[in-house]
Amino acid sequence: MEIAQEIRALKKARDAVILAHYYVEPEVQELADYVGDSFFLSKKAVELPQSTILFCGVSFMGESAKLLNPEKTVLMAEPAADCPMAHMADPRAVAELRRQDPDLAVVCYINSTAVLKACADVCVTSANAVDIVRALPQRRVLFLPDRNLARYVAAQVPEKEILLPNGFCPTHDRMLSDEVERLKALHPEALVLAHPECPQAVTDGADYVGSTSGILRFAAGSDAPAFIICTEHGVRHPLTRDNPGKAFYFPQPTPVCPDMKTITPQKILQILQTGAHPVEIDPALMTAARRPLDEMLRLAR
Repeated sequence: MEIAQEIRALKKARDAVILAHYYVEPEVQELADYVGDSFFLSKKAVELPQSTILFCGVSFMGESAKLLNPEKTVLMAEPAADCPMAHMADPRAVAELRRQDPDLAVVCYINSTAVLKACADVCVTSANAVDIVRALPQRRVLFLPDRNLARYVAAQVPEKEILLPNGFCPTHDRMLSDEVERLKALHPEALVLAHPECPQAVTDGADYVGSTSGILRFAAGSDAPAFIICTEHGVRHPLTRDNPGKAFYFPQPTPVCPDMKTITPQKILQILQTGAHPVEIDPALMTAARRPLDEMLRLAR
């Protein structure tokens, strides 16, 4: 029996559904029931009827799925896959800032640990960060943990005072505007589509800045023949599949999330066979960390 058939049989036996992020390898995306960015997957996890969620992504995604579905079993295809940025903020520093300014709003990017989420008033994703920050009643906002997304939100919501953090996504942050300019010189017909986790020098020169799903929608709806894509290379699979005849170019070195790439079909099969390493969160932490996620979904509606 081929691996895809085995996985389908085990999904049925376990009452499981497979969720995958766009940054995993194409063969993993093809095995998933749903593929999306963090916002789509967080909403989808709440809507699904299956009792088991198998997540093809990094640890904060599995934690978020568990926070939103405490009664379900959440399995990680690769338990060791992590997001460095998710750990790039200190809850003690957040507590001190709250002490200094009780009216401060704390906004936490979903790319964060459950411990950091528990410090926040609301979570956001790259798809909804601008709208949610704009909707908050507070004028001063601490945005955690990504400095690039925080800076982008601050530019879009100038009426707010955004306190910028020091965290960053290593994959997006290393993109160079000089490399984007080199590609533009080679392909003058191409539009530049950038994720807001990229440095300001990259987003300032982009034709479109948005979430992973936003980049995919823009490319599909545009009449342009070519695009320079400033986000993780895993999006090439849906871009080329859904846009025959269009060309896609990525900056060098190729933007790759090494943790996402550790997930393989063989690991999916093994986790479905064993049920190993379910996501577990302390009940007190779960209550505190779920609140800002629920608030995100409420405001997004």
